[in-house]
Amino acid sequence: MMNEKYLPLLATIAVFVALFLLGGALYKHFLSTQVLGDILADNAFVITAAIGTTFVILSGGIDLSVGSMIGFVGVVIANLDLAGWHPLASAALMLAFGLGFGALQGLIIDFCEIQPFIVTLAGLFLLRGSCFMINLDSVPIHSPFVEWFATLSIPLPGEGELRSSAVVMLVALAAAIGIAHFTRFGANVYAIGGDRTSAALMGVPMRRTMVGIYALGGFYSALGGVIYAFYTSSGYPLAGSGTELTAIASVVLGGTMLTGGIGMVAGTLFGGMILGLIATLIVFNGTLNGAWIMIISGVLLFVFIVLQRSLVGSLRLRGAA
Repeated sequence: MMNEKYLPLLATIAVFVALFLLGGALYKHFLSTQVLGDILADNAFVITAAIGTTFVILSGGIDLSVGSMIGFVGVVIANLDLAGWHPLASAALMLAFGLGFGALQGLIIDFCEIQPFIVTLAGLFLLRGSCFMINLDSVPIHSPFVEWFATLSIPLPGEGELRSSAVVMLVALAAAIGIAHFTRFGANVYAIGGDRTSAALMGVPMRRTMVGIYALGGFYSALGGVIYAFYTSSGYPLAGSGTELTAIASVVLGGTMLTGGIGMVAGTLFGGMILGLIATLIVFNGTLNGAWIMIISGVLLFVFIVLQRSLVGSLRLRGAA
């Protein structure tokens, strides 16, 4: 019998394949590597940020500072570019900042015993306000390195290509899968999300793990900001607004339970691609406006949450039997 932990992931993949085949049936040239490549490139920054959010949700927490981190990173990189910094140097600085900021949030959550919602909401306001303190307008990045980076791609069969932003995201995903499923830290994350009290009794280092979880979330959010800044060649104070909700939706659609303890990092990739695929279907249709992207995504998210609750109920009944 198939392990039940794979069911949410398989359901996510099935939905993605069904939507992709539906697009192929409705629109000419939809079934192509070009469409797949564009979906990956356009949503690389969201999926990257969502990878970090996956660890947070697996632990039973939440992080609302994701979108503001993306905007803050872009604004800082753009302004450091004006000051003559190399983009790789400013990107490294911002990744370190994201790691440290996330670790601080995790420490406050555990040490002060404050709900993650409150702490990360404060982080959202702090980072977004800092964006506007630095600059009120969009700042272009004129670095030759960024221009060169944007042209990098790996050819795919057909006419598609895997652009640099997508490559960075996939490498980050592979690293996250390794951390989640093949390290003691990953096992501790699942243990805390499954049953916090039992995890503490089993000797899981609670504070260290919580700090590590939010530090990882901050790092991946900052990496999403770097990808966004390089992809758009600009920094904008409002960039990433609402991305925290899109990231959470990607995680849930990817099969990770909001209650924590159940889910797979790989599912987040397909969850984010489902949202990107819905937007692409709307664009191909040409007669529907952007509101339908949110409507369809909301309906799909509602269905997934109901199915998850049903699965959790089924697992509890089997455990009690």
